[in-house]
Amino acid sequence: MAEEKLFTFSVLVSNQPGVLSQISRLFARTGFNIESITAGRTTRDDVTRITVEVLADEQKKDLLANLLMKMMPVISVKVLPPERSIRRELALIKVKADSASARSDIMQVVNVFRGSIIDVSKETLTVSVIGDEKKAEAMLELLEDYGVIEVARSGIIALERGKYTIDEATKEKGEFDYGKNFL
Repeated sequence: MAEEKLFTFSVLVSNQPGVLSQISRLFARTGFNIESITAGRTTRDDVTRITVEVLADEQKKDLLANLLMKMMPVISVKVLPPERSIRRELALIKVKADSASARSDIMQVVNVFRGSIIDVSKETLTVSVIGDEKKAEAMLELLEDYGVIEVARSGIIALERGKYTIDEATKEKGEFDYGKNFL
């Protein structure tokens, strides 16, 4: 059996109802579990960037990329090379902090991770951290001792570093080319 690894797909789609559902159904239909999926508008309101991470081998990765490109709302697909990609997620963590010493200790942990305190009450602190999933996991592990009440994580978003974009041929014209493939 071929070795599976984590692949990050960047997919530009026409911004219309049901597109995210169509994309996720493709992965489910072909037997893949989505590790992370995020979607958001781009510089254009009519285009959405979807970032999907899945465990797959090289052959299955290529199959997924080809199947995605055949979908009607898909404008462009790129598998982002890890060595030249920036991957980040946002984690919001609500922690029990019912004493001044607990709040002080939690603030020190948050500072070490370059996180932020985004809400304070007499009983809790809500913190945010941005980074790769290892950073969020490490911070969560340290905060467990204080009592993590609730966690919300965004999933991974990713872009290629430097001059690389989802469509190399159109780099000079802007981020995306809306020629014949645009719906």
